[in-house]
Amino acid sequence: MSPDSSSHQSDDNIIASIEALESIYGESPDGALKKEIDHISDHYRAFIEAAPFVVVATVGPEGEGLDCSPRGDPAGFIRVVDAHTVMIPDRRGNNRVDSLRNIVRDPRISLLFLIPGIGETIRINGTAQISVDPDLCASFAMQGKNPTSVLIVTVGSIYYQCPKALVRSKLWDPNSLVPRDQLPTTGKILEAITKGDIDGADYDRAYPQRIKDTIY
Repeated sequence: MSPDSSSHQSDDNIIASIEALESIYGESPDGALKKEIDHISDHYRAFIEAAPFVVVATVGPEGEGLDCSPRGDPAGFIRVVDAHTVMIPDRRGNNRVDSLRNIVRDPRISLLFLIPGIGETIRINGTAQISVDPDLCASFAMQGKNPTSVLIVTVGSIYYQCPKALVRSKLWDPNSLVPRDQLPTTGKILEAITKGDIDGADYDRAYPQRIKDTIY
C-alpha cells in the first residue's frame, strides 16, 4: 500500500534550492564531470553514428510547449558534419511538429542517443535550426523520399550517461519484452478518447498498411 500522498506535501520534504539539493546528493564524481566536453570527439562520434534512435527534447519560450519526441532510422542517419555539428532528417510523422514549433521560437535542444544492446547513452545539449534546403534534404533521401526538413544542431556540450538505468530496466533483455496484446491498441485508445467518434477496430485494421504507405 502506498503511503498517504499528503505526507509528501510538507515544505520540509520539498527541495527548493540548489544548496538543499547538493546537501542530499553530495558532489559529482570526478569522471562524471570530466566526461562532458564541448565538441564531438572520435569516440563520441562512433556512438552517434551507431545509433538508430534519438530522443529530441525542446522547450518553447518561458517553458511553454515542452516536447520530447523519438526519431529513428537505420544507424548512421544522424550525420556528424564536424566536431560541433550534427544533422537529423525530419521524417514523416503525425504532423503535429511540436518540436519544430519550439525550435522556431527557442533554439535550445537536447538529444539522447540509444543503441540497441549498449548500456551507455550519449547526450548532446545545444541549439538547432531547421533547414528546408532542397539539396540538403535530398541527401537524406530514403526509399526515394526526402525528409521535409533537416535539423542542424550545434553542439554546446556532449557526454555519455552510465548504463545503470538501462541495466536496472533490463531494456535490452529479450526476456523483458512485453507482448503487444497486453496493452491497449492505439485504436482502442482513440475510440475511448473520442467517445466512439473513431472506430478503434477499423483504425487498427488499417494501421499496418498505413505504416507501409507513410513510413517515408
